[in-house]
Amino acid sequence: MLTSKEKAKIMDKFKDHPTDTGSVEVQTALLTTEIKQLTDHLKKHPKDNHSRRGLLGMVARRKKLLDYLRRENTRSYNSLIKKLGLRK
Repeated sequence: MLTSKEKAKIMDKFKDHPTDTGSVEVQTALLTTEIKQLTDHLKKHPKDNHSRRGLLGMVARRKKLLDYLRRENTRSYNSLIKKLGLRK
C-alpha cells in the first residue's frame, strides 16, 4: 500500500498541471508502483492467492488505461511507458 507522501511524490512527477491528480498518466504511474510492491510481496509469499487476484485486477486496469492513452494520445503514451520502464 502506498503512503500519501509516496502518492504525492508520484503525482508531482507525472502530473500535467498543478491540480492534476486523476489523469491517465498519474493513475497508470500509481498502479505501476503498487504492482511492483505487490509483486515483491508475492515473491516472499507465493501462496497468497488473495493478493495475487488483486494484482491481476490492477494489471488489467493498467492495461485498459494504457490502451486508452495509446488510442487518444500516442505521444503521451510513448513518453509514459518510457518513464515507467514498461514494455520493450
